[in-house]
Amino acid sequence: MKIAKVINNNVISVIENGKELVIMGRGIAFQKRPGDEVDETKIEKVFKLDNKDLISKFKELLYEVPTEYIRIAEEIIQHAKEERNKKLNDIIYISLTDHIHFAIERHRQGIQIVNPLLWEIKRIYQDEFQIGKKALQIIQQRLRIDLPEDEAGFIAMHIVNAELNEQMGDVASMTKMIQDILTIVKYHFKIQLDEESLNYFRFLTHLKFFVHRLLNQHLLNHEEHDLYELVKQKYCEAYECTKKIAEYIMKTIGCTLTSEEEIYLTIHIERVTSRRSISD
Repeated sequence: MKIAKVINNNVISVIENGKELVIMGRGIAFQKRPGDEVDETKIEKVFKLDNKDLISKFKELLYEVPTEYIRIAEEIIQHAKEERNKKLNDIIYISLTDHIHFAIERHRQGIQIVNPLLWEIKRIYQDEFQIGKKALQIIQQRLRIDLPEDEAGFIAMHIVNAELNEQMGDVASMTKMIQDILTIVKYHFKIQLDEESLNYFRFLTHLKFFVHRLLNQHLLNHEEHDLYELVKQKYCEAYECTKKIAEYIMKTIGCTLTSEEEIYLTIHIERVTSRRSISD
């Protein structure tokens, strides 16, 4: 096995069976050049990313990110795969490594970003949030840096996104359904939504995962009778809109919404329409 490219002292790439692999190991490229034999005793990790664009982006990232952050990301990913049985798209190697690098740099500069979706993440994506909390433990153990709980939420969303990219299926169907739901909301309230607002971002994020659950028949289904009645009464107009969306979903894919899905959908509709921009 010969070196194709030296990325840094700890990372090289090789060509094997016509595919480029990225190999990591302490000092594996020290005083080495392309064409030299790989010291296989120093190999710690081999990254076999199937997508050429991903391998290119990953190599670009490796030029900028300390090797220790890559090891941390790999440990988190292995925990998610082996301990939590997550099937993750290869994009997680890029997105998670990049996020960890960015989060630590922000922390060192005293910049803390509040995660506006933390409550939703903790409630809806409990398993992924536990991975996020484990990630904070790993970072603390490896770097002695204590990141806030908000970062566990951000990391959880990277895990969720990698799961969606792995299981996405018919992206066109998802996209059309999301657009149709947005149209129902706009026509029901006779408004144009502020697409630059935080509440719109929250709503779109919710819809993405909501539609994914619909298409994969994994709807939230915890009994929330008291909360359901409270939300119905408090946000009656948003609830009426939710019922229209429920009718659309039934006609489109023959799926009945659970009360918990209706609760979250109503709350998000209320948020995204409470500060209206331009009325029709």
